Order: sequence, then structure tokens, then C-alpha cells
Amino acid sequence: MREYKARIADSILQRKLAGKGAVLIEGPKWCGKTTTAEQAAKSTLYMSDPENEKQNLALVDINPKLLLQGENPRLIDEWQIAPRLWDAVRYEVDHRDEEGQFILTGSAVPPNSDEIKHTGTGRFSWLLMRPMSLFESGEANGMVSLTDLFAGKQDIMGVNDLDINKLAFLVCRGGWPRASFLVDEIALDQAYDYYDAIVKADISRVDGVKREPERVKRLMRSYARNQGAQISNEKLKADMEVNDSGALDTNTVVSYINALKKIFVIEEMPAWNPNLRSKTSVRSADTRYFIDPSIAVAALGVGPNDLLNDLSTFGLLFETMCVRDLRVFADAMNGCVYHYRDKTGLECDAVIHLRNGAYGLIEIKLGGDDAIEYGAQTLKKLRDKIDTDKMQAPAFLMVLNGTGKYAYQRKDGVYVVPIGCLRN
Repeated sequence: MREYKARIADSILQRKLAGKGAVLIEGPKWCGKTTTAEQAAKSTLYMSDPENEKQNLALVDINPKLLLQGENPRLIDEWQIAPRLWDAVRYEVDHRDEEGQFILTGSAVPPNSDEIKHTGTGRFSWLLMRPMSLFESGEANGMVSLTDLFAGKQDIMGVNDLDINKLAFLVCRGGWPRASFLVDEIALDQAYDYYDAIVKADISRVDGVKREPERVKRLMRSYARNQGAQISNEKLKADMEVNDSGALDTNTVVSYINALKKIFVIEEMPAWNPNLRSKTSVRSADTRYFIDPSIAVAALGVGPNDLLNDLSTFGLLFETMCVRDLRVFADAMNGCVYHYRDKTGLECDAVIHLRNGAYGLIEIKLGGDDAIEYGAQTLKKLRDKIDTDKMQAPAFLMVLNGTGKYAYQRKDGVYVVPIGCLRN
């Protein structure tokens, strides 16, 4: 049995169990939902266990309460196989009137959600798990803490152990827990296997709608080429039509995108709308991202050497990896990650905004002194646009980079932090 690598979601799960009767852990396949849930569970029901699946499904109709018996917290893995379990869990939570009774895990929204009569409001808490951050998988040393930066700590220091070759490998490998125990090409194969499963089966199974694998590939390839952009569905359609022999309309593209969202393959980033001193209009379109950069790598059919020979593409996918890590860290701090872009062309790659109103502005750059300088100037321009009479000043400005050797604070106050040094 492999050693369990601690996840940031571990503490989030414990907090949520203390406040609600049931917690639903969602996320993409292979991201570690079940393994993380097993660390907290005292008993487990595996709905997809081949030896008991038929019997389990029969009991859902006959006597679901029997399936829910066991020491709490009781884990119900792949609950979406039997959507009626949702109402059974809600009923037990109501009548037992205790916190921390159930953990539900699933990788997809159930196709027969019409079988669910209640929303679960007040009884359930939701936890979205993503693939591992570099800190969780052990590649980042965590010498710089986002929590400390939000608390006002200024004397940061850190030494980055990741060079450009290692970064290229990590972008391609992704944050899949199993892959983190493997090496070289075997580790890289995991993302391609995941991609194949999406294209051939998962995107159609999610809602029972048969989707053309080659068309799925074209969409994911176009999506991969437009990581970090606010490209419209119409432009995605036009990109797909170049090599699509059949008729294609925007509604079809939207259907494919929504299916990928349901299986947590893509996670778009909403726009941030601060109070500004000027009347500059802020662009409100979501920014396109895969939940892990390795999916984009597989969609493009590339590897580490290809990224090293194409630094533009490398930079886009490095940004996706950083966004993944920032989202994982933000969850631990009761925060969300946004993107800023206005009509003047000023943009900020990531804004971490906490529930208490504090926020940090982050520019993401693969490396290079000129790129870091440009990022710092961009951050200061945005900071100066914000109306601090109506909202807080930013807690920090950060250029998050890949190849820098050290983490430090510049004379102008901007932090320069390699991703290899960052943690929540």
C-alpha cells in the first residue's frame, strides 16, 4: 500500500464534518477523493464494489436505511450511482440530528438528478477536491506561506529547488496522486490515460448523451490552445470547424463544455470586479482553464521536450498549473480565485479574495527578469486604480514565477515568489 500524502483538503473536511451532518466531496476522477475520505471515515460503503453492486442497488429501492448503518462518519463512495441515496442520507441527518454522520464522494453530477427531491441545504456541505498542488505532492518546499502574506508578514525568504526541466515535467505529469509516486514516462502516461477515458467514455456517461470522440478531441485541443483566455463559445466553434466535416452549432459546443464541467475536467475562472477610482469598464467573461495542466498537455499531444522548445505554450500551461495550486490554497483560507481584465487592456492573472474581504493580486510569469518586471508594474497599475475609500487595499502584490532562484520582497513592496516555494 502506498504512503498517503497529506492533502490540504484533510483539514477542510474535518472542519466541514464538525458543522454539518453530511459532506459531499466532488472532483475529477483520480484526484484522491476516496483516499482522502477514507482517512476520516470510520466505516465505508463502496457502491461500485463488483461483489455487492447489484445488492446495493436493490437495497436502495427496498431499504436504503440499511446501507447507511455503520460507525460515523460513514463513507458512501460513488453515491451518484444511486441518486436516491441522497434523500436517504438527508433523512437520516435530519432525524439523528448529529454532525459528521456521512461523507459522500463522487466524480460526476448524477444523470438522474430528477430522482433527488431535496437540495440538501442546511444538511450538506460541499467540498471540491482538485488534483494535488506541488506542495502536496512534495515538489514545492512551502517556504513562503500565503496565509502569512495575508497576515501582513513581510520578511519572506525561500530558495527554489525546481529548474525549468523539472517544471516542464510537472506540468505534463499533473497533480494526479498516483502519478506522484511514479517516474519518467510511466508518470506522464497517467494524464494521457485520463484524457482517453474522458474522450471515449466519461463525457457521454455523465448524462447519457452519446458524443463523438473526435469532436471531443477537437474541442479539448481548442480549449488547450486558449488556456487563460476569455475566448467565446463562437470562437471555439470556429476553431473546431476547421477540421470538422459535420454540421456544428454553438449549442452543441455548449453541450460538450457543460459535460466537461460536470465531470470536473474544466473549471473556468470568474471575473473580479473591484471598486475602481475611474469609470473603466471591467470585462466580465470567464477565463478558460482545465482543472489540471496535464489534461491540456494530453489534448495537445505534447511532452516536456515540446514545452521546452515552445516557451509560449509552456508559459500558458505553467499558468494553468499555478492557478490550480492557488485554487487549492485559497480553499484552505475560505477564499476564491478570480481574474481581472478591463477595457483598457490592463489585466491581472489571479486575484485571491477571502471571505473577510482581504485580497491579494498575483501575476504569473514562467521566468525572466523582464517578465517579472513587467508583472510588477502591472500589479502596481491595478493597485493604483482601486478605490481604497470603498474597499481594502490589497494585502500583497506578488509575481509568481517558475524559474526564479529565490523568494523575496522588492524595494517597491512587490513579492517575487517561485511556485516551488509556495504553500497555503
